[in-house]
Amino acid sequence: MSETKVTRRSRGEDAIYFATAKNRYVGSVSLGYGPDGKRIRRKVFGKTKQEVRDRLKALHQELNAGVKSSRTYSVREAVEDWLREGLDGTSEPTRTLYEGLLEPVLEMIGARPLRDLSAGDVRSALGQLVTRYSTRSLQITRNSLERAIRHAESNDLVGRNVAALVKSPRGRSGRPSKSFTLEQAKALLAAAERTRWHAYVALSLLVGIRTEEARALRWDHVVRWAGDAAGWQPVTSAGLDPRPGMQDQFAIYVWRSDRFGGDTKTGKSRRTLALPRRCVEALREHGKREAGDRLRAGALWQDHGLVFASAIGTPLSANNVIRAFRSLTEKAGLGRDWVPREMRHTFVSVLSANGVPVESIALLAGHDRTTTTELVYRHEIRPALTQGAEVMDNIFG
Repeated sequence: MSETKVTRRSRGEDAIYFATAKNRYVGSVSLGYGPDGKRIRRKVFGKTKQEVRDRLKALHQELNAGVKSSRTYSVREAVEDWLREGLDGTSEPTRTLYEGLLEPVLEMIGARPLRDLSAGDVRSALGQLVTRYSTRSLQITRNSLERAIRHAESNDLVGRNVAALVKSPRGRSGRPSKSFTLEQAKALLAAAERTRWHAYVALSLLVGIRTEEARALRWDHVVRWAGDAAGWQPVTSAGLDPRPGMQDQFAIYVWRSDRFGGDTKTGKSRRTLALPRRCVEALREHGKREAGDRLRAGALWQDHGLVFASAIGTPLSANNVIRAFRSLTEKAGLGRDWVPREMRHTFVSVLSANGVPVESIALLAGHDRTTTTELVYRHEIRPALTQGAEVMDNIFG
C-alpha cells in the first residue's frame, strides 16, 4: 500500500497518515460533503507528525476565521490580483515600477501556494536581491509584497501576512547625489544659452524647483507684480517684456507637479518663488522660441499651456529631460554622469555657501521640515559642516 494511516480523530474528521509515494506525513481535514456526495477534504503535509499536527492546528484556525485558502492559489496570482484590483488611484509608472521590482521575487517564489508561503521564503527571496537592488528598491519590493498578501488576506484567501514579519535587508549602495560647483554651474548655464533648455536649466539652478515641478509649470503660473491693487497677474495677460522706468517683479506659482493627480510632493511644496532677473530673461527668450514652435507645428500643435513642452506642445517625459540634460553637461565639458535633480542640490549648496540659514533654504526648496533639508542635502549644507570647527577655533585660537 502507498498510504499507511497512523492517527485518526475519534470523530473521523481529521486524519494523519504517512504517504509512502510522497515520503511525507499527510494531515487531512474534512469539510463536509459536496453536491456529488463525496467528502471534501483539505490536506497539509510535513516531514514529521508533529509538523503536520501544527499545520492542522493552523488550518483549523484559518477555517474558524472564515479563510478560504486554496492549494492552487499561488503567490504570483495574489500579486497579479493586487496589481489589477488593489491599486486604484495609482499612476501607471508606479504600477510598472511595482511589477518590475516584484518579477525577480515571483521567479523565485511565485509558483508557491500562498497559504504555504513562509517568512523564511520571503526573507530568502529578498536576500538574493541585495546585490542587484538598492536599499530603497528592496524596501519598495518588500512593501509591495506585503500589500499584495494583505489584499489576498482581505479576500479571505490567506490566514496571515508572512511578508509583514520580514524586515527589508540592506541593498547595494545607490548612486549618491552631488552638486555642481559654482564654476560648473556657470559653465552649464553658458552651454544652455540659445538652446530650448536655457530657461529649464536657469529655473532649476537659480530657483531650485524639482524637475517634476518644472515639467508641470504652466504659463499662467508665471506671474508679474502689477501693484498693490492688482497684485500678481499671469504673464499670459501681463506680459514678460520690460516696462521702462519700472522695477518689475516676477514669480512662479509652484502649485503643480508631474505626479499622479498633478499635486506637489508635499503640502509645503506649494509655494510662490520670486524669479531672479536671469530667469526672467531666459523665460522671455523661451516664450519667443515657443511661439516659433507653435507657428511651425500648425495644426499639429497641442496647447497644454505648459512652459516646457515638446516642439508640438506636448508634455515632456522625465527621459526627454534626462537625455537633453546630459547632452548639455557634455557640451559644458562636465561629462554625462549627471541627472537633473542635481541642479536642485546645487541651488541648496550655493545658498548655504553664501550664508542663507537652513530654515530659509527649507522654505525655498519646499521641504516640510528643516531636517529633510539637512538629511537629504547634508553634504551641501555649509553651516552643518563648518560651525563646530569655527567655534573650536574661536575657543582654542
